[in-house]
Amino acid sequence: MKVVHTIEDLRDQLRGQLNVAFVPTMGNLHQGHLSLMKLARQHGDPVVASIFVNRLQFGPNEDFDKYPRTLASDIEKLERERDVYVLFAPNEKEMYPEPQSFQIQPPSDLGGILEGEFRPGFFTGVSTVVLKLFSCVSPRVAVFGKKDYQQLMVVRNMVRQFQLPVQILAHETVRDTDGLALSSRNVYLQPAERAEAPQLYATLQAVQDAVRSGNTQVADIEGTAARRLTDRGWAVDYIALRRQRDLSIPDAAALAAGEPLVVLGAAKLGATRLIDNLELQIKG
Repeated sequence: MKVVHTIEDLRDQLRGQLNVAFVPTMGNLHQGHLSLMKLARQHGDPVVASIFVNRLQFGPNEDFDKYPRTLASDIEKLERERDVYVLFAPNEKEMYPEPQSFQIQPPSDLGGILEGEFRPGFFTGVSTVVLKLFSCVSPRVAVFGKKDYQQLMVVRNMVRQFQLPVQILAHETVRDTDGLALSSRNVYLQPAERAEAPQLYATLQAVQDAVRSGNTQVADIEGTAARRLTDRGWAVDYIALRRQRDLSIPDAAALAAGEPLVVLGAAKLGATRLIDNLELQIKG
């Protein structure tokens, strides 16, 4: 595996390559990330991964400074798996040699809801760095995980509207044996919090059960689910039942008809904010 730190060296490594598959990450790699690399390997050659903690997508009171940076162990994991040909690991000056005054602003009906409401500017930072990375890598295929469901939708819509020659592939959420979605931020959890953390996914499953039982009152379903977590000591940002196609709120007719839905959740357990989601395939 080649490890490069500059855009010039990256482009030198990829010159003439027309079938690049790309996996952007912020590092502190876990099995979920490695699964993205394997999917990329099935759809392109060579595979390029990036590790870059993107300041633009962190709010002023978020965890940019303490976000785990584990480049040496990340390289070891990638070399052991042998799916990645080039790892692009730039520093901040390489990616932003001058203030990034040109930025991508997603529409408010997608980028301003859910995560966009509770993390203002997050999707602007994500969209801007993803577009910049696409410009550096020139991939034919890029792989993103479904755990960041809204992020996946934002990227897909950006690619479609800018007519970028990149196919976006989605990988299913990778979970631990107790159901907790794998995340780089899970390392923040204290032992007792780690034992409690699977309750977020269990709550999303409870929403699924409510819809399958015929309940069509979206606000009631969401409220019951949020209280389930609050009663266990969580600080809930949202539990939201939405249409898969655009994250809009489904009406009772959509629920009754079995329209594809997704329930998304974000909540804090102690100092750690966790997100998760569950697609609901419910036939009418």
